[in-house]
Amino acid sequence: MAQGSARIGKDRYRTEIDVGGPAPTCGQPPPPRGGRGWPAPPRPALASLGACTAITLRMYADRKGWPLESVEVGLRLSGREEKRIDRSLAIVGLDDEQRARMADIAERTPVTLTLKAGLPITTTLA
Repeated sequence: MAQGSARIGKDRYRTEIDVGGPAPTCGQPPPPRGGRGWPAPPRPALASLGACTAITLRMYADRKGWPLESVEVGLRLSGREEKRIDRSLAIVGLDDEQRARMADIAERTPVTLTLKAGLPITTTLA
């Protein structure tokens, strides 16, 4: 089971991502023995979802002039046969009505819509 989180505060769009290790870099050798390994394949997807959610909500609150202090997006990937992502939002600085609107907006972020719709992958030999 993979899990991660993304947190955004008042620092505009700087988002802290934690998916259990550093993001992989193409062409870089694996870390030395005993070092933290690269994240398992689902973790970058969770990081993308968390960052997209946090940044979209920060942008929305800024545009509305709402006093948003922070958003923490908790994510959990579970299920063996049928995968699912559970997302929780800890929103600080807003009233209940504003928090409900933010939860609604979270359902329509670009990465959320991509993951919900699925994405066909076509493989060809070059």
